[in-house]
Amino acid sequence: MATLELGILVSGSGTNLQAILDAIADRSLDARVRLVISNRAGVQAIERATRAGAPASVVSHKSFPDRPSFDRALVDALRAAGVQWVVLAGFMRVLTPTFLDAFPMRVINVHPALLPAFPGVDAQAQALAYGVRVAGCTVHFVDSGTDTGPIIAQAAVGVRDDDTRDALAARILVQEHKLLTTVLRWISEDRVHLVPSGDGARARVRIDGESGALFAEQVP
Repeated sequence: MATLELGILVSGSGTNLQAILDAIADRSLDARVRLVISNRAGVQAIERATRAGAPASVVSHKSFPDRPSFDRALVDALRAAGVQWVVLAGFMRVLTPTFLDAFPMRVINVHPALLPAFPGVDAQAQALAYGVRVAGCTVHFVDSGTDTGPIIAQAAVGVRDDDTRDALAARILVQEHKLLTTVLRWISEDRVHLVPSGDGARARVRIDGESGALFAEQVP
């Protein structure tokens, strides 16, 4: 086992950040938050980091002429802080190869859908509009596509007949917190392994001692 040296990128309220901070505080996750970066000033996520004593800063994407230069600034700040793994916790910017090449397959994201279904923005509304009976969340490695990286783990959430977008999103968010911290614990225990495909297909993920899927609710 090794202590994870985490950098966490945020853009909003930071509830997934809080789940990580709480797991570290109660010692269910062996990790240190080396740096929290928000691309937006005044967000609640920065307040959460400050209350927990985690270093935090704002790096506005609006201060840079293009995405690669913004990403280079992020990389420089994270490396200076000693970050080894990066978590996207509600970070609403698409990362370029400038960033991803600096942390190859060491960037993970939590997405509120059962990928590959409903990538991109407002996945919960997409799920309701499509009429699925099971929604959920996915933790995956980040690659150059939109929510296309190798899937590490998923949690399923049943869709109720009277669900609204916000009600479904709230139940999925509870499972996001659990799934994200569980995956980070697996990584700290060196149980998460990328398995390259021999036929040119996407790499798969093997989790020692786990199926890789956590079904969170009994579906209707």
